[in-house]
Amino acid sequence: QVQLVESGGGLVQAGGSLRLSCAASGRSFSTNRMGWFRQAPGKGRDFVAAIRWSGGSTYYADSVKGRLTISRDTAKNTMLLQMNSLKPEDTAAYYCAASENLVGAYEYWGQGTQVTVSS
Repeated sequence: QVQLVESGGGLVQAGGSLRLSCAASGRSFSTNRMGWFRQAPGKGRDFVAAIRWSGGSTYYADSVKGRLTISRDTAKNTMLLQMNSLKPEDTAAYYCAASENLVGAYEYWGQGTQVTVSS
């Protein structure tokens, strides 16, 4: 079983920064990509950003381009999300996900970490 554990959430004022971390552990698996998703109260889970484990290609939702940066540390099996210029609309539970495939649904999910941005 693969475990994903997020950390780094919290309360921040608009314009501030946070850095989320996602650590993968458990049985060895071949990670092809990891991603971040978020879910605001009463809304569905939305894609935020993704990164290819080999090569490091990145993909972002339009709403976060230029403000959020995804990265990974392959030696530590850790993925990061640097969040700058945060807005109240970024308030959500943030989930990390991992997949052994390059496309399709993610097989593994973390429990989520709350990010709250006050105006």
